[in-house]
Amino acid sequence: MPRVIFTHPVNDVDHWASKHSERVEAFSAWGSNVVDYLSADGSKNVGVSVDVHDMDAMKASLMTAEMDAAKQAHGVLEPVSLFVENG
Repeated sequence: MPRVIFTHPVNDVDHWASKHSERVEAFSAWGSNVVDYLSADGSKNVGVSVDVHDMDAMKASLMTAEMDAAKQAHGVLEPVSLFVENG
């Protein structure tokens, strides 16, 4: 099961961090072990890692209107970078 990491800026770090349980729920159909990361330099850049058990479902969910609405509600800004564990 590969670990996937998403990185992106946000409008408000505290607001974004308060939405962790919603991220866990949104990702639960295709991933587990959701971990949030805040930038050590105090910037508005954040990261999320997820152990993905269904990569196709993850990719499909990222294209939905529901995910777009969740990103907006959490204050996610573009660009969103995606990294997949190698190995």
